[in-house]
Order: sequence, then structure tokens, then C-alpha cells
Amino acid sequence: MKLAMVIDSSRCVDCKACMISCSTANETPPGRHRNWIKTKPPEYSAARPGGHFQPGACMHCEYPTCVPACPSGATWRKTETGEVLIDEGLCIGCGNCVPACPYGARYIHGKRRVADKCDYCASRRVQGLEPACVGTCLTKARVFGDLDDPGSEAAKRLGKAKFVQLEYPGVATRPAMFYVKETAPDNWMRKPEAPASLRFLSDFAAPGVKTLVGLVGFGLLAALARVLLLKDGDAKQQGGAHE
Repeated sequence: MKLAMVIDSSRCVDCKACMISCSTANETPPGRHRNWIKTKPPEYSAARPGGHFQPGACMHCEYPTCVPACPSGATWRKTETGEVLIDEGLCIGCGNCVPACPYGARYIHGKRRVADKCDYCASRRVQGLEPACVGTCLTKARVFGDLDDPGSEAAKRLGKAKFVQLEYPGVATRPAMFYVKETAPDNWMRKPEAPASLRFLSDFAAPGVKTLVGLVGFGLLAALARVLLLKDGDAKQQGGAHE
């Protein structure tokens, strides 16, 4: 199973129904959102002089930079479905994962003091419902489903046009959110930042390690940090927490 969201930005009318329904369904704190709609400036779209709107959310990456940034193992990737999830019982609210995400998809929940982001509306899906943003999209700009199921709406749409995955240059995250190529968002991704603790380690690393740039270097430093920061017992707990 490969869960994914497929987006045709040209259909988005910026009604904000996806954001409102998401906030309601997931009880996000005021001023915080698990998804968003950004506006693409007119100069980037000659075909649409008014520009176009850019729906987004957590990309549930195949190689997420937020996972190695987490010192407690709270952020993890479910290989069976491709979901990137947060175990609130393990999250210490350090915020390391927030700047590590190139999509700006994470924040620290003010009341719960844990990291929060899109989880494809897990609480709705156990009831057989679609993610709130998909169910309320008036123009069906967003569709969701299993790409391994040719009958799913996501798989059907992905087969009809040219789609792209958004990646920060040099950081191969392989996101599970696909955009129609002609109206794909740009200019709102940011360079993922390693946590201060990892930057500290890199300052004392061998020159050869310092030359490792991008996701590979980021992952190696994160692996080193885990060895230094996680007790053996914690590591065992982490391994059993997500099975």
C-alpha cells in the first residue's frame, strides 16, 4: 500500500474549505494549520494572469528529513503505507523536526507541547472517511488514495497527466504528494536545517564528514546523534513502539 495525495492546483479556487475542515477535524490551535493554500504570483503563470493557488500539507516523504532530526524516535515512517507519523508519547517537544522539514509542514502544539502535522486524518480514516481536506474540496483539487490500487482516485488521476514531486534542490525526499506539472508550486520550500546538536557534532567531525552535503550528510549526522543521545533501553522501546 502506498498512500498519497494527488493535487491539480489549477482546480483550486482558494475557498479555504480544506483548511477550515482540517482545523475542525483535528482541533488545531488558533493560528496553526496542518495544511495550507499559498498564492503563486502572477508573473510565474502567463497562462493564468491572476496566478494560481498552491494547496499543500505534510508530504509524507519516502526519505523524510524530519525523522533523523528527532532525538527521541517520536517521528517515524510507517513503511507499510508510507505515512510519516508522530508518537506523542515519545515526543519531547524539542522542535528539532520543525526546521528540518523543507515544506514547513510542522509546528509545536501550544497546549500539548508536542510536534503536530498532517496525518491524513487518521481518526477519520478508521471510520472509513476521507481526509477532511479531500472530502470538503469543492473542485476536487485534492484526491487521496492508495497508488498501488489502480481503482483509487489518486492512482486514476496520477495516470492522466504529467505530475511532479516537490523537492528542495539536492534533497531527495521523494514526497507522497504529487502536483500537475503545469501548475506545480514553487518558491515556498526552504532548506532543511539540521538541529543545533547535529551542527555542533559536525563542527568536530572529520573533514571528510563535513564534505557530505544534503540528505546523505544530514542522515549520517543524525545517525551519529542517535548513537550518542539514545540510551540502549530507549532504542529498544522505540523499536517496539511502532511494530
